[in-house]
Amino acid sequence: MADFPTDVLVVGGGIIGLAAADALQLRLPGISITVLEKEPEVAAHQTGHNSGVLHAGIYYSPGTRKADLAVRGIESMVDFCVDNEIAHDRCGKLVVATTADEIPLLDSLAARAMANGVPASRLAPEAACELETNVACVAALHVPSTGRADFVGVANELARRVTSRGGSIRTGVKYRRAALVGGNWLVDTSDEPVKARYLLGCAGLHSDRVARRSGTDPAARIVPFRGEYLDVTGPSADLVRGLIYPVADPRLPFLGVHLTRGLDGHVHAGPNAVLAASREGYRWRNVSPRDLASTLAWPGTLRLARRYGRVGLAELARSLSRRKFVASAQALVPELDPDDFQPAGAGVRAQAVDVHGNMVDDFHLVAGDRSLHVINAPSPAATAALEIGKLVADQVAVDLPHRAS
Repeated sequence: MADFPTDVLVVGGGIIGLAAADALQLRLPGISITVLEKEPEVAAHQTGHNSGVLHAGIYYSPGTRKADLAVRGIESMVDFCVDNEIAHDRCGKLVVATTADEIPLLDSLAARAMANGVPASRLAPEAACELETNVACVAALHVPSTGRADFVGVANELARRVTSRGGSIRTGVKYRRAALVGGNWLVDTSDEPVKARYLLGCAGLHSDRVARRSGTDPAARIVPFRGEYLDVTGPSADLVRGLIYPVADPRLPFLGVHLTRGLDGHVHAGPNAVLAASREGYRWRNVSPRDLASTLAWPGTLRLARRYGRVGLAELARSLSRRKFVASAQALVPELDPDDFQPAGAGVRAQAVDVHGNMVDDFHLVAGDRSLHVINAPSPAATAALEIGKLVADQVAVDLPHRAS
């Protein structure tokens, strides 16, 4: 039985795991790193199934990791894209209040943007229509620093950098469990076992399982939420110039159905947020009895449902009814034609929920014995990925025992 000794084993080949591996190589030159990714390619799940939006940092509570890392992260990400010729832009976005009841929430969002140091301008309806001719609103917030980026392209470039420095990225290899043996981690995989001096979990949708299977309590459970999209085609697509968002429900980490013109010029409406029956449940028919049982057995899931049952039912209704989904988009741009909407892809958000039924709001890192696990890193994690990678690398550099030069 062969093994592959390495200083740090990174479990997960999404944008966070790859950014952490890259940052570790820069932080500790000469370090040996192995990345395990169970899919045939990197960036196969959350990284490759999001809207591609670079978030400026207006939604997150001041002083939190999300606020700090998103605000710094968008600048780092834009610089990275420029340096490596990866598609991106700073198109800005419009957050619109469609009723007078939403104006106080819009004002609160503007105050949060100011507290986080993000430029944002309050606009009257006439000024909003100068940016988005067909939008309907009673007030709006313009965030010019918001942008778009090819996150899969970023992940592929990070992977190239890691391997160019001698790192190993082993795709198609599943992590099973890990145990400390003689001061090193012995990691059981679907291929050869791996021996490592430090274990770094960046497994997204399976992050809590990776932690538990190495003896670390993640203090939360990943509850998967599918975000479904519709393509906006035909004449309706011409009604959307850039990014149009509703005022988000401040109780939830979801931003509501919005309209997004991607870097490829295609316009999407969505996502909604419905409980997924599989951690990789990109379609209704994707059902994993094991994943579903895990979700339902977690006490926090029932408590979450009790707290937000009405919201959850409304999201479910929108998932089942094309008419309701389209109506949400029409609240932003009334002239959208229902006949111009077509089914599109979906993503699954790896949302950590604690035992009390609270959605973990901030990025959540859990340290174990010679290990660190990134447990909660949904949006804006792609935007903040390079800064998250630096944060992780700094902590690993302190914890890594007696690294040989």
